[in-house]
Amino acid sequence: MRPLPRLLAIVALCPLLAQAIAAQAAVVRRVDIVGLDEAMTDNVRVSLSLVEAIGKDLSERRLDYLVRAAQDETREALQPFGYYTPQVTVTRDGASGDVTIAVTPGTPVRVRERTVAIEGAAGSDRYMRAELAAFAPGPGAIFDSRLYEASKTRISRRLAERGYFDADFLARRVEVTRAAHAADIDLRWHSGARYAMGRIAFEQTPTRILRPDLFDKLVYWDEGSYYHQGKLDRLRTSLVALDYFSRVEIEPHPEQAAPGPAGNGKRVPVTVTLTPAKRSIYTAGLSYGSDSGAGVRLGLERRYLNARGHKVLAQVDWAQKRKTATVQYRIPAFAWVDGWYSASLQLADEQTDYIDSRRVEFVASRSGRIDARLTAIAALHVLRERWAYTGDLDHPAYRYGSFAFPSLRAEYVRADDRLYPRNALGGTLQLRGARAGVLGADAGFLQAQARASWFRGLGPRDRLIVRGELGHTFTGSVVELPPSLRFYAGGDRSIRGYDYREVGPRLGDFGLGAKNVITASAEYERYFGASWGGAVFVDGGSAFDGTSPDWHTGVGVGVRWRSPVGPVRLDIARGLDDPRSPFTLNLNIGADL
Repeated sequence: MRPLPRLLAIVALCPLLAQAIAAQAAVVRRVDIVGLDEAMTDNVRVSLSLVEAIGKDLSERRLDYLVRAAQDETREALQPFGYYTPQVTVTRDGASGDVTIAVTPGTPVRVRERTVAIEGAAGSDRYMRAELAAFAPGPGAIFDSRLYEASKTRISRRLAERGYFDADFLARRVEVTRAAHAADIDLRWHSGARYAMGRIAFEQTPTRILRPDLFDKLVYWDEGSYYHQGKLDRLRTSLVALDYFSRVEIEPHPEQAAPGPAGNGKRVPVTVTLTPAKRSIYTAGLSYGSDSGAGVRLGLERRYLNARGHKVLAQVDWAQKRKTATVQYRIPAFAWVDGWYSASLQLADEQTDYIDSRRVEFVASRSGRIDARLTAIAALHVLRERWAYTGDLDHPAYRYGSFAFPSLRAEYVRADDRLYPRNALGGTLQLRGARAGVLGADAGFLQAQARASWFRGLGPRDRLIVRGELGHTFTGSVVELPPSLRFYAGGDRSIRGYDYREVGPRLGDFGLGAKNVITASAEYERYFGASWGGAVFVDGGSAFDGTSPDWHTGVGVGVRWRSPVGPVRLDIARGLDDPRSPFTLNLNIGADL
């Protein structure tokens, strides 16, 4: 054929070839999985090659292969849930590009025979026996391999935590009989001997900042006692709480374990490496509040003042209408429970349109960490306060109060995450009081105050938050108590929709404080991504002197942001008790607990 006619023939065939190629191409637009619960559906979806091919141009041959493979991939994805004989039907709509996978899970495989045991020294360890008793799945239960692996891993980890470093498997076998829908488990360990706690070496690097004997007080166990990882975890917590070090590394060395002096039991040496933190912390910032005006905040903290670990803090908050200056000295305390001996002196001055107040307070306290969730603080307060309300013509221009009284405070926090909790309960309980004439007290009172917060995750992005406060003062007359010893309601940490201290007995627009307080709040949050979310809430309560609170309610909406420095909450709210009530704007930055 001549070149020109041949070229013309090729050109004429090109549209036909393109149509043929297009006819061979196929695209998967969507994959639907029906007949399964959410967890199984998710596991099947991530296992399907079809899902990875969504939106891609495929040949008919490739698509047919993926459709056939989807049946086997679906069956394998259901095995971890205990379903080994599902019925899987895959249908394809060529016109729309949709693929539907219909699944009937069938009869699940259940545990028929189960042997889970530990031989050796750990066989008589009551904590390890409790772990064996909690092993799942149990006889008759669906053989969920995820539960099986989690239980197996937990027991192996617990053996190491409790010092059985030579533990190994004697058997780890699961036999599944599909025809009988049965699984037989044979899982056994040999623990070997339990190791003991060895010598602990503290290393401060690159420089030594504290006396070595200071750390000896944190080691509450004896060398040669049973090894337990919990002992080292508590030591780490105590070292971190001291805030002397930027890094705390605790490393046990079971490979270096050697018999003790009597030749009985291997002892595990432990190395604690401590990197000193920056000695001085300087803080500075600007502030503004509608009640306090513009201000500046300055602070200096010495993390370690000397080799005994003493600390000192000085802080000034100087605003137009409200000023405070604080000096605090702390000494580490290790007797009974870890904590601090503290002595602080605070001077406060408040000059607003409604009150003229000056206060000097000295506090000596002993704090102690009872356990991982509970902290207690016992303190002695010496207070001198002078105050007057603008326009208060029924009383002298200034009133004076001198008090010396003890207080006891308990703080409880149980949280999955202190910064952004989804399952948490936190609260404080404070008792304080004085008897008139004792230790120089001008008036007698006994005061109890409790606060609580409850957090519950309702889904991957939703939270319910419930808060409450209750306080009562036993006293002959609240007028004799200075403003710092009274209860208030209203503001961003109380009843949103009302200004700071707005709710309760008042002098004009200013809250006088009261003998009692009760507040409650319910809030629902939903995040729309990793960082941003919104909230709706209702707050209510009152500060009052009698037996019946003048209940006030506020409602509002808010914006939530998980910032690098912690949660940021911006709320707009309005009180419902007066149609003329203005909207309030509240901003909070910091951890929820």
